[in-house]
Amino acid sequence: MKMDKNTPPVVCKEVQDISNILWGPSVKIDVFRRWAQGFHFSNEEPTALLQCEGGPCAVLAPVQSFIIKTLLETASPSDWRHAASDKCNKLLVKAVCDILFQVKEESDSKYQVVEYYGVEDDADCGTGTTASSAGLANGVNEDNKDDLRLIESSISLRQKVSPEEFHSQLRVLTLDNIEAVEGFYNDRISMLQNTYGVLLLLYSMICSKGIEQIREEMSDPNESLIDIIHGYGNQSLINLMLTGRAVGHVWDHEQDVGGLKLCGLIKQNEVGFLALLEHLRYCEVGSFFKNPKHPVWVLGSETHLTVLFSWEKSLVSPETAGEVARRVFKRYDPDGNNFIQASSLQEVLHDLNLVSEPAEYVEIMRRKLDPESLGIILLSAFMDEFYSDEKRTTPDVFTLFHYNGLPHSCPDGRVVYQEGSAVLLEMDVQCVFESNPIQTVLQTKWRNIEVNWKGGVPPSLN
Repeated sequence: MKMDKNTPPVVCKEVQDISNILWGPSVKIDVFRRWAQGFHFSNEEPTALLQCEGGPCAVLAPVQSFIIKTLLETASPSDWRHAASDKCNKLLVKAVCDILFQVKEESDSKYQVVEYYGVEDDADCGTGTTASSAGLANGVNEDNKDDLRLIESSISLRQKVSPEEFHSQLRVLTLDNIEAVEGFYNDRISMLQNTYGVLLLLYSMICSKGIEQIREEMSDPNESLIDIIHGYGNQSLINLMLTGRAVGHVWDHEQDVGGLKLCGLIKQNEVGFLALLEHLRYCEVGSFFKNPKHPVWVLGSETHLTVLFSWEKSLVSPETAGEVARRVFKRYDPDGNNFIQASSLQEVLHDLNLVSEPAEYVEIMRRKLDPESLGIILLSAFMDEFYSDEKRTTPDVFTLFHYNGLPHSCPDGRVVYQEGSAVLLEMDVQCVFESNPIQTVLQTKWRNIEVNWKGGVPPSLN
């Protein structure tokens, strides 16, 4: 379907509603400009997206995770890192459409695609000097500055267009189904590559899902999806990108917190999410994110999002009975103490279908699992009693890859996939590594993991 200058613009009220839910009551010009970037691939790694400045990782990392998901489904393990530009563009469009499809969840749903019809540069990364200056200051190799030059290429345009001017030059096209959306973007790949590609995807998601539906899903409907001070995407935005739902939490199903029902994920997700803050017990990542359908995880630090993945499909094999039991047990152990109150045993056994006649059997098991009558039941004792013979399905050794889209966070300023050899040890090695945050976040999923990264330096989460 061809669009021309007669296509009606987005009405003012709709633009204001989108702006409010995304940016808050007013748009800070410096935050807007940090988000004004297109989708561009690294010259050093054909399928790795570049991030120009802090903020839009809440969109870029999820899109990257879906690009990798498709790579793992379609490419060969022997030559997956060699992809022509047209193949990379199709991977980008497929990732965008996968994300939009989750927002609607029905293949025959109509989608609203938002287009910017102002003047913009065709070959830019939509950012300024901040990222490149930081990269050069952190020891970027003089021979590996192609990505940084790309990042610098649109500084003049970026400074000319205000948020108000941008919003005044938007219009919406309604497409009948996701196949039409895919064809539309394949024919107009420059829409995603140009200065406002990231924002146009965001606006298309919000229009397609509906502002009211998004606000209903958010924990705080008055909160903006992008922090009005620091410019980072919040958890609702990250979840919207990863799952299609703008819930504010990463646990499974609902949790009752002080009498409030707080919603998390409702089903196993296509790609996963792990959080550094879980090690500090600031959040709880549920099984639906920790055990996704594909071995791809977005990793969240305090300020940035990166991506971890592997070709080892067994890392996301269906949950074993023991893994289900651990998840249910932890539901009754909200503080992560690895024990529950003895009074909760009946509920745990019931949820796991381990008891048919509660009264007598539960009391027998309570005395057995709490022989000293301390009033608590340890996770280890519970697992030894009911799941002692279960074998581990995860391999002991596997290869991991890590992506960070910020050049100044990568060795020599080169945005490439960092490779590591992972080993699952016989005993738990859980501790917080201040000098190795990636090890810390990986231990929230694999408690006994150790990774040796090529080059000897762990990848940065920031």
